[in-house]
Amino acid sequence: WWLWKNYQYVLAFRFAIQEINKDSQLLPNLTLGFKFFNAFASEQYTLLSIVYWLIGINMPSPNYTCHTQGRHVAVIAGTTSALSVEFGTLLELYKNPQLTYGPFDPMLNDKDQFPSLYQMATSDSSLGHGMIYLLLHFGWTWVVLFVSDDMKGEQFLQYFEAEMLKKGICVAFTVKLPVTKKLCGYSDLTFMSSIRVSSANVHILYGDVSGLISVDISVQSFVTVGKVWIMTSKWDLVMSETNHMLHSLHGGFSFSPHREEIPGLKHFVKTANPSHYPEDFYFSKLWLFHLHCSLEGSFCGHIGSCPPNTSLEFLPGHIDLLTISDSSYLVYNAIYTVAHVLHKMLLEKVEMGSPGEAIQPMILPWQLHQFLRKIQFTNSAGDKVSFHETRNHMAHYDIQSIVNFPSGLRLLTKIGEFSSKSPHEQSLLFNEEMIEWPVTFKVTPQSVCSQSCGPGFRKMSQEGRPICCYTCVLCPEKEIANQTDAKQCIPCEDHEYPNQDRSRCLPKLMTFLAFEESLGMALACMALCFSVLTAAVLWVFVKHQDTPIIKANNRPLSYILLITLLLCFLCSLLFLGRPNTATCLLRQIAFGLVSTVAVSTGLAKTITVILAFKVTKPGRPVRRLLISGVSNSVIPICFLLQLILCSIWLGTSPPFIELDTHSEPGHIILVCNKGSVTAFYCVLGYLGSLALASFTVAFLARNLPDTFNEAKFLMFSILVFCSVWVTFLPVYHSTKGKVMVAVEVFSILASSAGLLGCIFVPKCYVILIRPEMNSLKGLKDKGKF
Repeated sequence: WWLWKNYQYVLAFRFAIQEINKDSQLLPNLTLGFKFFNAFASEQYTLLSIVYWLIGINMPSPNYTCHTQGRHVAVIAGTTSALSVEFGTLLELYKNPQLTYGPFDPMLNDKDQFPSLYQMATSDSSLGHGMIYLLLHFGWTWVVLFVSDDMKGEQFLQYFEAEMLKKGICVAFTVKLPVTKKLCGYSDLTFMSSIRVSSANVHILYGDVSGLISVDISVQSFVTVGKVWIMTSKWDLVMSETNHMLHSLHGGFSFSPHREEIPGLKHFVKTANPSHYPEDFYFSKLWLFHLHCSLEGSFCGHIGSCPPNTSLEFLPGHIDLLTISDSSYLVYNAIYTVAHVLHKMLLEKVEMGSPGEAIQPMILPWQLHQFLRKIQFTNSAGDKVSFHETRNHMAHYDIQSIVNFPSGLRLLTKIGEFSSKSPHEQSLLFNEEMIEWPVTFKVTPQSVCSQSCGPGFRKMSQEGRPICCYTCVLCPEKEIANQTDAKQCIPCEDHEYPNQDRSRCLPKLMTFLAFEESLGMALACMALCFSVLTAAVLWVFVKHQDTPIIKANNRPLSYILLITLLLCFLCSLLFLGRPNTATCLLRQIAFGLVSTVAVSTGLAKTITVILAFKVTKPGRPVRRLLISGVSNSVIPICFLLQLILCSIWLGTSPPFIELDTHSEPGHIILVCNKGSVTAFYCVLGYLGSLALASFTVAFLARNLPDTFNEAKFLMFSILVFCSVWVTFLPVYHSTKGKVMVAVEVFSILASSAGLLGCIFVPKCYVILIRPEMNSLKGLKDKGKF
């Protein structure tokens, strides 16, 4: 299998030799000689070639040397790292320097194992960083890796996977390419079917040419159109080996070390022909096979008729010798490196007083090493060449886009650069307008395991899968995600709330149970209506105060109860409107005290009824109690006890204004915090105990004669009062914000209305509707009210 693209190495070699031999400043009065050997696909034959070179004749005669024109001082090789290793083992016996022009291999950099081997290529340790920068630039986080199944590929795989994991990039699967040029059995091609069904649209290819042959043969059977290939291996080697991959690689990227153009080299290649080198069999064969003629004076002689302008420019597209490859550039540098070393050695011999050495130099291969380690010069392209360790600390790569045309022509278009001066000083320059994407993509392709989570969602990892594979979960209430692919949701501040998309926090509006809103207006109207009704009842009682029905039911206590109910209705208005310190302190205390007076008044009226019916004889103790008005003392006693509880409440933990930021989304509710919850329930509990006592006494007096008996009405009124407040407790605890305040106001109105309705409505009915019953005659007729 002839790899004619590699003949460019020979042309670069010849160009460098000619330049040096013509240079009067470099090796003056000396001519460099050379000998070519073909690197066969079979390593056995290639090793045999180097044995012939060492011996000097084409016969395997170890331990003999038959050189007639002096010994060669250096070997320039490097088609594969494996071949360089085998060469190095053999050449080390003679201490022959070996300069390799192939890709950098960390294994060959081991000076303990290969002290006589020098790599012209610089370390590609920064190449992984450049690849990751490129992936992050396009948002590609789901890739497939192809690496050669050798030590170099394994080192790259471990390093690259670790770096990708730090940047959140995942590997869909990894394919290790065999390093031999043999591919037998269908099982070796199974990974290609995985490529076609994989959701990863980006493939990274890293390996030597011997490993890429696997992909080449596989693509002949499996077309991988629609994948973006990123080449991390030498492009010239890839193109030489993979003529079938043109359509599949279209739209991919290639990383190559940045280099300036060597002046004159491209023109030299363009004008070179076999007649200039009649001893070169390979050049004549290349010309004859692909240009279909042979020139006079070439190895093959005159065959056919070559047009006047025939040149290597007209070779087929897959043998593009005019595009100078990286390896050809390194071959050029290797020749100049040897020339500069020889020049320094000869100058040193002259300075030491051996002028004869400059005319007929006797140089042994092992003598070059001390000069090779220290050599440093600038080539004709302006690039510095040396083997110093510092050269590996800085890297500069050209990023090229692969463009293929239907005619078979392919181009590498430079679209960007990646430079790395240190691990902390790296940069990527890019021109996306120059990219030609694969034919299946109209826009920049995506390569992700899971689609991005938009604002308002966070990523949740899928168990057993890489970190790039996740599920998008909506942020919980009161939390937002204001960026794409958020790992965690951010809680809003207390004075903010999330918008409907949960992508940003909005300021909450200050609100409270105002008179202007419908609920506040309804409660205020109810309170005013009941207040007016209570005032009307009081006016009726005052107007008819001398009638029997009012006198019979303890007229002073009725007045106290009506006034207290009026205050109860009015104190509910303290719960409405914008809270302030005064209203917060008054609303609970006023309600507790006024309600205590109302319930204790009902208890006093019931006790009065019982005492009235227990009076049977003059002079009995019960009669004295009734006459002395002892039942009326119940009201101040009960009020005093409640006043003590309220004073303790105000003295220890009084109510205060609080901002409720959690009850209603989008609003901050201005409410009154009760301060001490225990004190609040003590006040409410005391009120409940009074109501229970009133109900018990009224229940015991229910069977007394009806004519003057008010006990039944008191019993029903207290029953309504207790029912309201028993219902209030669970409802109150199940609501929040303004609704909670509304529930409390409604309970005050309902309980007070229950007392007003059950006690005074029957009396108003008799007074206003049935006045005939409100007389001594009516009372004697067993009228009921």
